[in-house]
Amino acid sequence: MERTLLLIKLVTILSTLISYSSGLDKLVDAPKLEMFVDELPHMPKILGYEVVHGIPRPTSLKIGMFKKTWKFHRDLPPTLVFAYGANVDSATVPGPTIEALFGIDTYVTWQNHLPPNHILPWDPTIPTAVPHTKMGVPTVVHLHGGIHESESDGNANSWFTFGFQETGPTWTKKTYHYSNNQHPGTLFYHDHTLGLTRVNLVAGLLGAYIIHHHLVEDPLGLPHGGEFDRPLIVIDRNFYINGSIYMNSTGNNPSIHPKWQPEYFGDVIIVNGKAWPHLTVKRCKYRFRIVNACNARFLSLFFTNGLRFTHVASDSAYLDKPIIANKTVMGPSEITNIIVDFSESTTDSAILANDAPYPYPSGNPVNEANNKVMKFIILPHQEVDRSQIPKKLLEYPSADLSNVSSTRYIAMYEYMSNTSQPTHLYLNGKPFEAPVTETPKEGSTELWYVINLTGDNHPLHIHLALFKVLDQTELMNLGEFKSCMMRIGDAVKCHMEKYARGKKVEVLAHEKGWKNVFKIMPGYVTKIAVRFSYIHTNAHYSFDATVEHGYLYHCHMLDHEDNEMMRPLKVIK
Repeated sequence: MERTLLLIKLVTILSTLISYSSGLDKLVDAPKLEMFVDELPHMPKILGYEVVHGIPRPTSLKIGMFKKTWKFHRDLPPTLVFAYGANVDSATVPGPTIEALFGIDTYVTWQNHLPPNHILPWDPTIPTAVPHTKMGVPTVVHLHGGIHESESDGNANSWFTFGFQETGPTWTKKTYHYSNNQHPGTLFYHDHTLGLTRVNLVAGLLGAYIIHHHLVEDPLGLPHGGEFDRPLIVIDRNFYINGSIYMNSTGNNPSIHPKWQPEYFGDVIIVNGKAWPHLTVKRCKYRFRIVNACNARFLSLFFTNGLRFTHVASDSAYLDKPIIANKTVMGPSEITNIIVDFSESTTDSAILANDAPYPYPSGNPVNEANNKVMKFIILPHQEVDRSQIPKKLLEYPSADLSNVSSTRYIAMYEYMSNTSQPTHLYLNGKPFEAPVTETPKEGSTELWYVINLTGDNHPLHIHLALFKVLDQTELMNLGEFKSCMMRIGDAVKCHMEKYARGKKVEVLAHEKGWKNVFKIMPGYVTKIAVRFSYIHTNAHYSFDATVEHGYLYHCHMLDHEDNEMMRPLKVIK
């Protein structure tokens, strides 16, 4: 009898393994999944402050990273993910939205509860955080768009494993301090571990963070409140038929990098954790804080019924005035805040669509799956709408070019194998581990000429600082200039000015504000003014930004960032 029961158990386990293995051989045919069947979720909120006798006070939070299952679509089996949350039961993908207040400190202890092994394939041949014991999934959290001390910035080498059993070389403390002394706006938190950022985000480690400043925001009269002010976090994924996430397990140069590929694209477009969701809306104005959290996919968003929208903020900062548009292009990690007035719709539904080629800008055209994002079902009755779009928003001091402290040239390189496949990418021809070369002074403004020598558009992200895009100029005789740069790597000695005399592309009106990410066009020089102080006051930071181990700047296509397209940034006095 015991032998029979044991045999039954073995057969059951074997059949489960065979079923799982079979599931890992077959991908879900994304176009065959029915769209718009799941409702857009309200992500849970966690307040980054507490109220004592009616007065907001600093608070301390504990937010964990957990392995659990998540339903991305009605017709998909539950998917194994990594998720942020106060506990495993409340953890979500994306994670809870943290709402902070200007000037009120938020302290977060990010806790790693992840298992000994990753749920996705990763590549140890690129620079990667690997614990000495080879056990545990390293993680570290970066608050994207945050202006705070470097010890809380989530340096790629500040990783830690389960229970802080092992830590990276720049790890300093368990509890991060977000001072929230910056301008109000939309940020997002996500994993930033060396060599694992792309797989940890694909697994689910990301979420929204909003800094409110009611004294300056409330008079604007924009749509507000949980119903009318919604974060929309967009990701793209592919799935196996057993529901698990597909991540390539074979690289494009397997003899060099067995598992790394230059870009990850998924055909299933997911918003707030649901594939192609729907949202029922009233005929009034809504504010959407859209985060492109895809690894490599650019989004070119528009409404199929011609409905317009109004830009009110770009990345973490308000614009000085609203900008009306029919379409907006977002690179990976870019954030836009738009107002949509559904009372202007001539139809009872509106589909938010995407037509950005991938890779951007000259890759594959969108297909019938990845060309849709979500659907809005518009109720028939007109609503009393007390919100407004003012003629002016928040005006910050302009970039002062009369007092530029340094001029820098940042060149983007892509290196190929003998089969013409990418092997790695560098900024200024240097690996991530090379000594720091960018050392801006606190409180200064610098001019950066960002030179894209590759065929891809790269979203450049600078930690701590914000910048304004001043100019985009096409490089003439690009092959000749690139040949010189590949030989000596010096834009001045290669006489960049002789080549930067081609077509100029106007910076779009809604991208002329203060940014922390910008799309660097291939074959162009993009001139930016980078500010290392608070933009709303021009005052020095409320913390010592010169403390080790500094900050980072990098391409925010995560597969590029993980394979060396990242450099250290050290602020000095």
